Amino acid sequence: MVYLYILTGVLLLVSLIKDRKKTARALKIATKKIYHILPAFLSMLVLVSIILFLVPNSLISYYLGGSGKLVGVIIASVFGSITLMPGFISFPLCGILLQKGVSYTVLSAFSTTLMMVGVITFPVEKAYFGVKVTILRNVMSYFIALVIALVTGIYFGEIM
Repeated sequence: MVYLYILTGVLLLVSLIKDRKKTARALKIATKKIYHILPAFLSMLVLVSIILFLVPNSLISYYLGGSGKLVGVIIASVFGSITLMPGFISFPLCGILLQKGVSYTVLSAFSTTLMMVGVITFPVEKAYFGVKVTILRNVMSYFIALVIALVTGIYFGEIM
């Protein structure tokens, strides 16, 4: 992770040297975007923290991290499909769940469905794309997420 910070700093310096005005404008835009995203991020972080505090570790481990990976994948993918979250919220949440003993396979199913499938966003998508395309996109995204979870499980040696 430190390498990414160093690389970002070096590239920012290169950008500053090449065109100071564009870099300043880009940093101003980035700062505005962070301020717009920050309330949503913090509220989701607080909400997730409260839920994870109230739900016992044993319950999370039993349903998501237990020996039945298939059941964990299905439960995680269904919960992930209900809402749609960006990666900056999904990944820290998965990090917390990983510390609680949830496998990479289950986390993969959860995070990919969380970002790709959105039951709550159905009305908005339907308005833009139509019912048929929205259903097709969500179903395809769900199955792609399951394939990604399977590949993740094989890669980390959790399956086979």
